[in-house]
Amino acid sequence: MNNVVNTLILDDHPIIVNALKLTLQQVALKLNVSFNIQTANDGDTAELKINNAAIINPFDLAILDISIPPSQNAKLLSGEDIGLKIKAINQDVKIIVMTSLNDNHVLYNIFKTLNPDAFLIKSDIDNQDLIKAITDVLNDTPYYSKTVTKLIRNHMSSQIVLDKIDRDILYHLSVGAKMKDLPKLINLSLAGIERRKRQLRDIFNTPKKDDRALIECAKQKGFV
Repeated sequence: MNNVVNTLILDDHPIIVNALKLTLQQVALKLNVSFNIQTANDGDTAELKINNAAIINPFDLAILDISIPPSQNAKLLSGEDIGLKIKAINQDVKIIVMTSLNDNHVLYNIFKTLNPDAFLIKSDIDNQDLIKAITDVLNDTPYYSKTVTKLIRNHMSSQIVLDKIDRDILYHLSVGAKMKDLPKLINLSLAGIERRKRQLRDIFNTPKKDDRALIECAKQKGFV
């Protein structure tokens, strides 16, 4: 473990950010380390901080909320995307996900695509749990809160895993993009996008075969 842990906190709630900083101070005393902390509250700020840090000191630890304002270029739509970007720069980075989301499909998707070192549901934990999670992760031990542990144990009877293209299609449709414009926004042909949409309607079992029904079902599951 490095004596100085370069850390990114990603959350758009100042109260949570301040609480995390205080918790890191407690962990620092416990483990005799120091945290070089940077914060971001949206996709654009996170991307800037990640790119700047990559030049000299890539992040060793990232504590990520999932539901954040996306980047203006719509390439970073969530904390999940931020985590993948950080991992692309430093494969050894420790990722802690903290989220209020509780839909099993969404949680499983995050678990499979990001594979965080700690996965915490905010309603599951208190400060002592958070201290233990950070301590365990820095000591190379994974930590999952009770909801995630139950999810892993059950392996889920119904599993929805969406890749970035699927999530990008849902995002652009949800903000009103027209089908004819999607190939300009997503690196996929119009026919390929239509095929993906049919697959998504099957996955979400939409009652109607239109975009509005697809987006509504995706919202109910927490994917938009």
